[in-house]
Amino acid sequence: MHPSAVFHRSLAQLCGMLGKIEAHPGGADVLSARLHEDMLPFGQHVRATANFALRGCCPLAGVEVVDFNGDETSYAALQWQIVETMRFIADIPPAQFNGPADRICRDRAGFADLALPADEYLNLYILPNFYFHLSMVYAIARSRGVAIGKGDFDGYHLYAPGFSFEKPAHPR
Repeated sequence: MHPSAVFHRSLAQLCGMLGKIEAHPGGADVLSARLHEDMLPFGQHVRATANFALRGCCPLAGVEVVDFNGDETSYAALQWQIVETMRFIADIPPAQFNGPADRICRDRAGFADLALPADEYLNLYILPNFYFHLSMVYAIARSRGVAIGKGDFDGYHLYAPGFSFEKPAHPR
C-alpha cells in the first residue's frame, strides 16, 4: 500500500473529529486542553499528527521534509494544515516510495538522532508516533466530554446511539 494512503485515511478522520470538537460546547477550550500538565496541548497533538505523516512520507519518497505549521492555533488553521498535508503526500508519485527497504532515513526523536532502515523507520518509529498523537487528540476531546467515538477515530466502527460497553443495552 502506498504509505500516503495510510496517513490520508487517518488525517481525513482527524478532520471529521475536529469539526465535531469545534462544534461542541466549550470546543474553543479544547484547543489548549492537556491530559496532564507536562504533556502537549490538544492543538500541538493535532499538528504533530500531521507532521509525522510528512516526516514519514518525505524521507521515504526521497524529498525534503516540509511542514505546514502556522503561528495560529485555531480549528481553521489546524484543518488547513491537515488538508495541505493530505494534498502534499497524495501528490508524491507512488514510484518514489519504491526505494530499497534498507535505505537509511534520518530524524530526531526528542533529543535522540535516528538513522533507521526505511521499513523500521516507518513501522517502528513513524506510525507509532503518528497514532500516538492522533490518540491523544481523541483522548483529550473525550476527556472534555466531546461526543466522538471509535468510529470517528477509525472510520469503521459503528455503534447505536448511546451504546456503552459499561452499561447493558437491556436491563435483565
